[in-house]
Amino acid sequence: MVTAYQNSAEGYAELAAARRQSRSLYWAVGLFSVFSNMLMLTGPLYMLQVYDRVLGSRSVETLVALSILVAFLYGIMGLLDFARGRVMARVGARLQATLDRRVFEAMLRRSAVSNDSVAQTGLQDLEAVQRLIASPVLLVIFDLPWTPFFLVGITLFHPYLGMLAVGGGTLLVLITVLNQIYSRKPVLQANISSHRAGLMAEEIRTEAETIQSMGMRSAAFTRWKKTRDNSLAETVVASDVGGSFSSLTKTLRMFLQSAMLGLGAYLVLQGMATGGVMIASSILLSRALAPIELLVGQWPQVQRAHKGWQHLSDLLAKAPEETRKTALPKPKARLEVSGLTVVPPGDTRAKLKTVSFKVEPGQALGVIGPSGSGKTTLARALTGFWRPAGGVVRLDGAALDQYAPDVLGQHIGYLPQRVQLFDGTIAENIARLAPEPDSAKVVEAAKKAAAHDLIVSLPDGYDTRITAGGGRLSGGQMQRVALARALYDDPVLLILDEPNSNLDNEGSLALNNAIKGMKAAGKSVLIMAHRPSAIQECDLLLVLDDGHRSAFGPKDQVLREMVANHQQLLKSSGMGGMR
Repeated sequence: MVTAYQNSAEGYAELAAARRQSRSLYWAVGLFSVFSNMLMLTGPLYMLQVYDRVLGSRSVETLVALSILVAFLYGIMGLLDFARGRVMARVGARLQATLDRRVFEAMLRRSAVSNDSVAQTGLQDLEAVQRLIASPVLLVIFDLPWTPFFLVGITLFHPYLGMLAVGGGTLLVLITVLNQIYSRKPVLQANISSHRAGLMAEEIRTEAETIQSMGMRSAAFTRWKKTRDNSLAETVVASDVGGSFSSLTKTLRMFLQSAMLGLGAYLVLQGMATGGVMIASSILLSRALAPIELLVGQWPQVQRAHKGWQHLSDLLAKAPEETRKTALPKPKARLEVSGLTVVPPGDTRAKLKTVSFKVEPGQALGVIGPSGSGKTTLARALTGFWRPAGGVVRLDGAALDQYAPDVLGQHIGYLPQRVQLFDGTIAENIARLAPEPDSAKVVEAAKKAAAHDLIVSLPDGYDTRITAGGGRLSGGQMQRVALARALYDDPVLLILDEPNSNLDNEGSLALNNAIKGMKAAGKSVLIMAHRPSAIQECDLLLVLDDGHRSAFGPKDQVLREMVANHQQLLKSSGMGGMR
């Protein structure tokens, strides 16, 4: 528990450091607030002068002069409030711009090792904090300290008026505290339910083809509707709780203003106050209680931002900022894996257990084994996405964690088992989302993957826009575009996870040609495969079984041993004569 608290404190300190960058702007807003709140006295003082001097003297000149002065002062106050809002909007934007990359990278790194909620909502949490800073709610912090001064001013008019104002203000503060206590849980549950419903809707949208083609539409709707109804119910409960306190606050404030006028009128009738005091006290009370009413009405936004700040502290603490890596020269395609043990995120059981092998430049390694044997786990570990729980992976003698993630990605080409493209052009996808794709490298990679003719046959060629699901591209076409992406920028190591699962004969030939080209260029290739055609160009073979290395060596030798072992098993079971 102490360690968790220390980690959270480290994350909070990082957020506080980002917030301190705008310290001078906060001071500017505070200075504007001083003059803005002082100018709030314009209305009460104007009423005092009108009721106690102008009406008594019946002087039109005095009324005109006072009105012109009041108009000028209100204009200055409006400009100050406008400036406060603009400054706070820029403070929020500055905080988000400062933390965007840090939170984005922390979210990705945390997602690689855990499925907790802080990794899923990091950017939304940052946006919630930014919205609060840019909203009028945060200005309440600068206005609330003036509430006691306004209450003191009312008391100076008459102690009875002060007692009413202080009592009403205290009651509103109590309502604010109760609002925080009773609305915290409903708002949290509503946010969780809404997020869960949103995730399910996105999952259904992504898998629309499967749902439509397999007649799952009604079942999917029923499943989503159940989650959505729960979200709506939680939202209604949170709205009821927050709305109750907001309505109570508004009603009480209006009653207090009327009560202030009534008490002021009574004091006027008793000769204990003037008409100007009666009106001025009502105006001052309204100004004193306005920040409290605004805070109660916008409390859900405050709670969301507060929860987001806590989540961000936790996220940044669990994914500390990476230290700058010393730049290493471009490595040779020499891969060495020693005692590699990998535990997938959210799991307690190792999927790979003390696996060791070595691949030299110009060699291709095929990794085979039954489903669940650890092939995909090995691929993710070799790309650096999943960190080893034990052992080490070295590229040209250097452990993978000695390379910065973006630098390591430049040296490794990866074709995952499930191909995912991104919204953008085909050229942008092949260029790994580079802001300015290198056209020559894009075309070269596409030709290596035998995807060039396919791409230029599209209406806009390399500039054809596709969606995350591939849009007009078939599964095989998506896989060839993804293969071109893996080959982009001349990587030294190519990792292919089930690369021919969607390829036709032409695509399989293109894949084998790409592997030949990589080997001829002194690069290394690793292929996780089920189909024999995928390991046709492999020199070495690694056999995995339940996360363990059961065989490793030259392909022909390993295959002969596997066939011999298989025949021995058939003989020992009495099935050797069966054909």
